[in-house]
Amino acid sequence: MTEYPISFERPGADPADARGAVLHTPTQLPDAPMAALPAQARAGETPSTPSTATPCGKGKEPASSADTTGQGPEHSQPSAVEPDTHRPRPVPESAPDRADAEQDRPQSGGPERRKGQGLAPGQPTPMRRDGDRLRFVGAATRRIARGIDLDEIVMGLCRATVPTFSDAILVYLRDPLPVGDERPTGPLLLRLRRTDRIPAERDTESAGFSPALQPEPAELTELDSLGAELCEVRPGSALAEVLRGVRPVFTDAPAAHAALPELLGEGGETLVPGGQRSILAPLRGRRRVIGAALFLRRPERLAFEADDLLVAAQLATHSALGIDKAVLYGREAYIADELQRTMLPEHLPRPTGVRLASRYLPAAETARVGGDWYDAIPLPGSRVALVVGDVMGHSMTSAAIMGQLRTTAQTLAGLDLPPQEVLHHLDEQAQRLGTDRMATCLYAVYDPVSHRITIANAGHPPPVLLHLGGRAEVLRVPPGAPIGVGGVDFEAVELDAPAGATLLLYTDGLVESRLRDVWTGIEQLREKLAATAQLTGPDHPPPLEALCDEVLDMLGPGDRDDDIALLAARFDGIAPSDVAYWFLEPEDAAPGRARRLARRALSRWGLEDLSDSVELLVSEVVTNAVRYASRPVTLRLLRTDVLRCEVGDDVPQLPRLRQARATDEGGRGLYLVNRLARRWGATRLSTGKVVWFELSKTAP
Repeated sequence: MTEYPISFERPGADPADARGAVLHTPTQLPDAPMAALPAQARAGETPSTPSTATPCGKGKEPASSADTTGQGPEHSQPSAVEPDTHRPRPVPESAPDRADAEQDRPQSGGPERRKGQGLAPGQPTPMRRDGDRLRFVGAATRRIARGIDLDEIVMGLCRATVPTFSDAILVYLRDPLPVGDERPTGPLLLRLRRTDRIPAERDTESAGFSPALQPEPAELTELDSLGAELCEVRPGSALAEVLRGVRPVFTDAPAAHAALPELLGEGGETLVPGGQRSILAPLRGRRRVIGAALFLRRPERLAFEADDLLVAAQLATHSALGIDKAVLYGREAYIADELQRTMLPEHLPRPTGVRLASRYLPAAETARVGGDWYDAIPLPGSRVALVVGDVMGHSMTSAAIMGQLRTTAQTLAGLDLPPQEVLHHLDEQAQRLGTDRMATCLYAVYDPVSHRITIANAGHPPPVLLHLGGRAEVLRVPPGAPIGVGGVDFEAVELDAPAGATLLLYTDGLVESRLRDVWTGIEQLREKLAATAQLTGPDHPPPLEALCDEVLDMLGPGDRDDDIALLAARFDGIAPSDVAYWFLEPEDAAPGRARRLARRALSRWGLEDLSDSVELLVSEVVTNAVRYASRPVTLRLLRTDVLRCEVGDDVPQLPRLRQARATDEGGRGLYLVNRLARRWGATRLSTGKVVWFELSKTAP
């Protein structure tokens, strides 16, 4: 990659002003392939004889500069700097030597070129055009570098070159673009990603680096018809050879001219202007060619010069490296999105007696997932566990630890452990993951039958309960120590959860920021909930989804310092009249008594159509329970949107469905349950197990 160092050293020059740039070029040795670029003259002044300087910041002493006729140095810099040992970089193979190129330029002879004489009045000197090239390259590369995603980088390339450098540009990119060390498979396909062009009727007097010399009118090239949508680069073809050469080339070269039909389609080469008015520049990333750019000028404009190949090389290099970064950034964003999708629940369950809503906001778009999580886990007995936690940090490591802790919490919830025991085991798991794995967590279990909630806290902000009448209160829950500290006990409290109330669990990103402390934010949250509840009146709770949106609206412009996880639970409960509960002694008469009790409950609820199915299934499940139980068996019927039956005993072994043989006397109970019930399952408890099944309220 060729770089053009620029130094803002002229007295009184402003670095922000493009016209204040003083060009410094490497020392030119005799017979070098590229002559030293001359200094920039002020607008309106007669350009002085050129001088040479070293790249800015190198602290080199000026060396002599030989002109094209082999004469000695004419000017030198002050001698306060050290000798120059910098070796100029060679020009690309596709560009002719500088000395040869300057022989073809008008007014570019030896003394006239150095003194700025022999030029038409008002026409910029070649020195001025060289300075414009450097300023253009600096501005264009900065514009390209500002892009983050693929479209921004390609757009930056197009907008930077049209109309300043070319009248039109076509950008082709590999389809699909390889990511990192991926080895592409299949043929090399180039797809037209973007085109930019100047309308034919627009005055493009400033196209190029100086006003163009107006030649005789030539045939207008139909730039708008250029470009095939997709082309395949065949191995060994002319286009493949040009792309392999990496360096930009004029399309009037034989190899490039032969590659145009493959790139632009049949007949495309006839639409490309001749006379060095088009440049084909391969786009090479860190490991491979990822595309190509075609720069075009209209026939009536000044043709490209040899130095413009260096400009095209700079534009192509910066664009290709930027595209590589954008593809890698897109892959990282995709991974972050996948982490967020898999680490957080995709859909919340719909447990009996409670309605749920949730929100998750990352700290920034560049960090799509962090250590915050929430969860809702159905438990035996129509209960539900509500969990919210926050792992320290916002990195991918924090997200991975969050996923491990969430999985552990789900496993512990399946064992139906008390909330304080769940936090204790989470603390042990965090210590096994590492000494610096810290997290806060709040674990709550809601029972819709008893209308009670049990909460244990591990250093997390306390929940807020919004009552039906509009009163919001911060629940008094022991704070506890964060998970990962080790050697601490957690305490659980049991509180009332009246029907119609809403429990709000959240992470500290909602209430804490650089502008406010956590307790100020909690008080603002409480006031926000109370004000929202007043809008719907004392007898109607606010809609759950709208309530979550209102809570997030309390965030100000400077309040997004952390991830935010929000879980809202509306307690509907199950009315006592919809619950039937009995204890059965483990004896042979228990199945018959269970059938009679179930028949009476169904008759009271008006569900006589389900009596036959319920009696059969209850008899089978209770028979299996009393066969091995040593303590009383529990039988509970729940009437909600479905009819749910639960049978509990003190035996921890879970039953499993198996295929009974024709000669077996038993083993068909669960088969009948599986065929007749809408759903069924078995859950292990700390004191035994519960086998449950559900039936629709309409008879099958």
